[in-house]
Amino acid sequence: MKYEQLAKDIIENVGGKENVHSVVHCITRLRFKLKDESKANTEVLKNMDGVVTVRQSGGQYQVVIGNHVPDVYKAVVAEGSFEGNGSVEDGGEKENLLNRFIDMIAGIFTPILGVLAASGMIKGFNALFVAIGWLDTEGGTYQILNAIGDGLFYFLPILLGYTAMKKFGGTPFLGMVIAMALVYPALEGIPASAEPLYTLFTGTLFESPVYIEFFGIPVILMTYSMSVIPIILSTFVAAKLENFLAKVIPSVIKTFFVPMFTLLIIVPLTFIVIGPIATWASQLIGTTTLWVYELSPIIAGAFVGGFWLVFVMFGLHWGIVPIGINNVVTQGWDPILALIFVHSFALVGAIAAVWIKTRNKKTKGLSAPALISALFGVTEPGMYGIALPLKTPFIYTIISSAIGGAMLGYFGSVAHVMGGLGIFQTPSFIPPEGIDMSVIGAILAALVGTVLAFVLTYFFGGINKNESRTNEEATQSVAATTAPIVKNEVICSPFNGTVKKLTDIADSAFSSGALGQGVAMEPAEGKLFSPVSGTISALFPTNHAIGITSEEGAEILIHIGMDTVQLDGKYFTNHTEQGSRVERGQLLIEFDAQAIKEAGYLLTTPVVVTNQDNYELITLSEQEVKAQDLLFELKVK
Repeated sequence: MKYEQLAKDIIENVGGKENVHSVVHCITRLRFKLKDESKANTEVLKNMDGVVTVRQSGGQYQVVIGNHVPDVYKAVVAEGSFEGNGSVEDGGEKENLLNRFIDMIAGIFTPILGVLAASGMIKGFNALFVAIGWLDTEGGTYQILNAIGDGLFYFLPILLGYTAMKKFGGTPFLGMVIAMALVYPALEGIPASAEPLYTLFTGTLFESPVYIEFFGIPVILMTYSMSVIPIILSTFVAAKLENFLAKVIPSVIKTFFVPMFTLLIIVPLTFIVIGPIATWASQLIGTTTLWVYELSPIIAGAFVGGFWLVFVMFGLHWGIVPIGINNVVTQGWDPILALIFVHSFALVGAIAAVWIKTRNKKTKGLSAPALISALFGVTEPGMYGIALPLKTPFIYTIISSAIGGAMLGYFGSVAHVMGGLGIFQTPSFIPPEGIDMSVIGAILAALVGTVLAFVLTYFFGGINKNESRTNEEATQSVAATTAPIVKNEVICSPFNGTVKKLTDIADSAFSSGALGQGVAMEPAEGKLFSPVSGTISALFPTNHAIGITSEEGAEILIHIGMDTVQLDGKYFTNHTEQGSRVERGQLLIEFDAQAIKEAGYLLTTPVVVTNQDNYELITLSEQEVKAQDLLFELKVK
């Protein structure tokens, strides 16, 4: 590990890992809570290579590292085995419920994205080999490849049990055991091998056969393999319950009794409550879809096609699949599942746009396998790994899928057999009489969905949006400020406020220039605007500090207030995300300046260039400025 020795030295000089109560990190420094700060060798740490300085403030022992603090933090956590005590928690309020939901989904699915994409590709290629006659579905080669490709998806709840439980702050292996119970073969096979004891809610939309009871309580069985939402809900409740039990059960017996009681409560609760709710929600979606299709095939196409990925994400698509199967069996054709044909092609178009345009190596690496998987109808890698975290590609995929679904409804395209997904669903549209306009319409809809999603994502998706500003435009931009026109790189003011000397800041890590050269500012209002056009390179979860890399390569750090990390995000609201492209003058963060001051914190804000060795700074004298006025200039050395 690159920072292994530095991590060892830091832990040793804060008094050893036994002296560490917890450790987190902000955008520039490690923040230790030590049991006894007198045991720390402060002077040794200050003079250590890789450490900028040390500060003791607000009950925290702060070891200032600089921009690479996330890597050093990981090394410290690994070296000190602080996994449970040292993890960074997202503090503060999120912008809205959608952002909170997306953060949760990303945190749960990100750890398995690589293997998810790999399994999807294997599954897709296996179907392709069968379609072109290379493999027989009865052969051993196909069966083994199918097990490799389909195994992860079948047992997906077990993997999600681990990642979701970890995300929610519980014991990951408990989440896995909960999921194992849900996909236990003996329980899943009961409906196919036994007669129901009785039926609940007979004659209603929620009519459900009951095959088993739990202490006299009816259990409505459903299929949990390849599902997502039941295990996520279960682990959310389980994490809360586990933490509660850990507080009330005596330490001498909690090792065994906490997991035992957690499982005894959560697993039955899932079978009795969470499962039925998911089942009834699916049935409601299916019934609503048939009703809408009878009213208008075009509206139904837009509805089913547009929201199919959302249904899959929540497991609600199982309310529609049985209807489609029944239609094929009873009348020889199905209009419902045919309407979902375009969704995977729209996702292909959106991912292709991201793949071409993104500058993020991780995103680009995930895009290729996710695109192949989506082409073969396996949408999970692209949906959870690319489209949903980036937001706009997901929205444009939904829009394109809705338009494609409406086209399928208009052309009367229906499925005559239960075929595959993606490109392998195409043959299912061919009627016994041969290719007709409904088949051609389906192909046209797929093409329109692909192209539309690509165009929308590429040009309006905000994925490393290329901003080519001419010298004339740059001159006009600078001329609009009160500062003189210069040829050097211009850093504009991120606030309406007053410019001060950096040396006036109480935090020595900034005032000494150790973290970079620049200026200090006193914001006059609670709005931070981007001082340059570039990319958000760092955004701490509490939203009190942000890093921006300009198009020309300047790395700018803005830290709102002094020690405001201790507010845990309270009074801060962000309007961007790490890795996103921003334009000069774009609103990035809002904060309640008055509330922060009343809470006892200074709003003095350093605005510094952290890769200072590359530049010579020409700064303004102390004065009042407006947002987008010239703040300072950078002259390349």
